[in-house]
Amino acid sequence: MVKHVSVFAFSVCLFAVVSAIPGMAQERGNEEPRTSPNAAVSQTIGTTEVRITYGRPQVKGREIFGALVAYGEVWRTGANEATTFSVSSDITIEGEPLPAGTYSLYTIPGADQWTLIFNNVADQWGTNYDQNEDALRVQVSPESATSREMMTFLFEEVTARRGTCVLHWADVRVPFDIRVAEN
Repeated sequence: MVKHVSVFAFSVCLFAVVSAIPGMAQERGNEEPRTSPNAAVSQTIGTTEVRITYGRPQVKGREIFGALVAYGEVWRTGANEATTFSVSSDITIEGEPLPAGTYSLYTIPGADQWTLIFNNVADQWGTNYDQNEDALRVQVSPESATSREMMTFLFEEVTARRGTCVLHWADVRVPFDIRVAEN
């Protein structure tokens, strides 16, 4: 019994030491607070969990869409690592099927239309996008909104079968419809 406890105690100590090594932590470059802090939001729709993890850039007096974030070009949709979009079961986005899994989320902003891109390579730096890995692309319409300093994802109008996810930053909101399969 003593031998098992000692091995267990050793394992716990080893885990604590290895976890504290900076190189073993998230590949961030350093441990300083980020200018664009990470955030996550999740929403259960029916029995399906939808989770978005992203870096939250700030406006800081800059013109965002059509300037800092160019129209017509692929944008990492956040800061730092690629934004991830995870679903625990099959869903549809704007009526198009997306299987359960974790994806990186990119967008192509436009003044009147945005393209949402769900890419199969989830664990990547935000600027390593490869179109050949796209799982789904859908078109959505942006809306004018009151200004929001930090980029935010939120959920609205959630029922047992559907919900609206909204990307809101600066004076733009980009809502998109998520529906779960009927059981």
